[in-house]
Amino acid sequence: MEFDYVIVGAGSAGCVLAARLSEDPAISVCLLESGGPDSSVLIHAPAGVVAMVPTKINNYAFETVPQAGLNGRRGYQPRGKTLGGSSSINAMLYVRGNRWDYDHWASLGNPGWGYDEVLPLFRRSENNEQFENAFHGQGGPLNVTYQNHTSPINQLFLAAAQLNGLALNPDYNGAEQDGAFLYQVNQKNGERCSAAKGFLTPNLSRPNLKVLTHATSAKVLLEGKRACGVAYYQDQQLRQVKARREVIMAAGAFGSPQLLMLSGIGAAAELQKFGVPVVQDLPGVGKNFHDHIDYVQTWRVPSSTDTVGLSLRGAGKVTGAMLEWKNKRSGLMTTSFATAGAFLRSSPEVPRPDLQLVFVIAIVDDHARKMHWGHGISCHVEVLRPCSRGTVALQSTDPRAAPLIDPQFLADERDIALLLKGAQWQQRLVESKPFDSIRGKMLYPTRIEDTRGLEQDIRNRADTQYHPVGTCKMGPQSDAMAVVDAQLRVRGVERLRVADASIMPTVTGGNTNAPTIMIAEKCADLIRASR
Repeated sequence: MEFDYVIVGAGSAGCVLAARLSEDPAISVCLLESGGPDSSVLIHAPAGVVAMVPTKINNYAFETVPQAGLNGRRGYQPRGKTLGGSSSINAMLYVRGNRWDYDHWASLGNPGWGYDEVLPLFRRSENNEQFENAFHGQGGPLNVTYQNHTSPINQLFLAAAQLNGLALNPDYNGAEQDGAFLYQVNQKNGERCSAAKGFLTPNLSRPNLKVLTHATSAKVLLEGKRACGVAYYQDQQLRQVKARREVIMAAGAFGSPQLLMLSGIGAAAELQKFGVPVVQDLPGVGKNFHDHIDYVQTWRVPSSTDTVGLSLRGAGKVTGAMLEWKNKRSGLMTTSFATAGAFLRSSPEVPRPDLQLVFVIAIVDDHARKMHWGHGISCHVEVLRPCSRGTVALQSTDPRAAPLIDPQFLADERDIALLLKGAQWQQRLVESKPFDSIRGKMLYPTRIEDTRGLEQDIRNRADTQYHPVGTCKMGPQSDAMAVVDAQLRVRGVERLRVADASIMPTVTGGNTNAPTIMIAEKCADLIRASR
């Protein structure tokens, strides 16, 4: 098989790229995905997130190496393994980040990536059902709206936020990010609107677009230092697909560096340890890995509240909700459970929000891998711009084996200091007056003033907020650790680009799915301009 473009990974970026490039009927595109089709009801019913994130259903369910900063625990790294990638298993929160994030990328030597230049790309993707202004788009493939079902307990969160000095800001993706709000989500008519559902599914009938599922990419095929295709496993057989124009890596912060290294592109000394012939010595491949460190606190509430939990009342509620969703696409099954939130500054002198809150109408413990009888409310707090940096490396030359993931969580003391402040702020919010009528005991009791005990609980239980980035970072020629340039071209290798969250020099201040879709929109424009 031969196509103009071969894209590796049908996740948030790959689906966008395949759709945008195949808009030109004169261009042929092949999209490779190691997972299967996105046909599961657990994907399309938004509440199915609670079944997929803690399990291997449509999920790689990676683990990290033991983390010294987390008292030697292995972290958990769920990643989508299906069409749509992680946009098919995530909580669907639509968050772009802060204007400063993109201006910062540009200041690092990446022309064309400033906020004013990427805002039109966000708008092009979007169909926002509520906001129609200079910051939002209508008519795009990615539907953005408020959740169909919202618990009245969200109003307690918003009241508590105001009581603690936060203003209400419904449009946190607009002019200002600060404040408390109800999250907007990628849903449409009560169903998940993943990158696959929005961009790919409507265009599967295009004769110039070929999508291969259960196809695990093994390496980039190279003629000297020019990419010419991809070798992949399908049905236990090693096959090849050729690319006349370009190969584009869109396999994410773990998959893209892994595949580059398997193809001989990476730090020479590390490749040689595995007997991989070195094609291009790029020391930055797999480095600069960082992620939002997240800490959850949970309080029990009565089963009579509008929450989801393990109880006889809860079982009846969920059964009824499943029937309602099946018949009407409405009700409790349309929730992602993460419903309200806030962006805040840890102190007045901080120039932009450095903490994010995510409020959940359920008990959350260890990514929902530990279940508890009863009902509860939970709140996440995350450090938006962590200083700790880790690595993604090979642990095998088998492309079907997981990479070695080491985020080095809390290795930089600035991260634990900020997360501790965030935890105190979060606990103060949930323990304030608006929640008094429903709030019960904490699942893991802590006291705000006991900083030593609070830090110990953080190290015992904190983990990822599912936003890994940076492992093929974008940067100028003067940056020895940059893997791609501002055109997303891999340094020293022709006809090879990377377009996913791995290219972020620094993580955005918020969830990373919307920014990843923007990156793919940008890559499509760059490719069109280079033809």
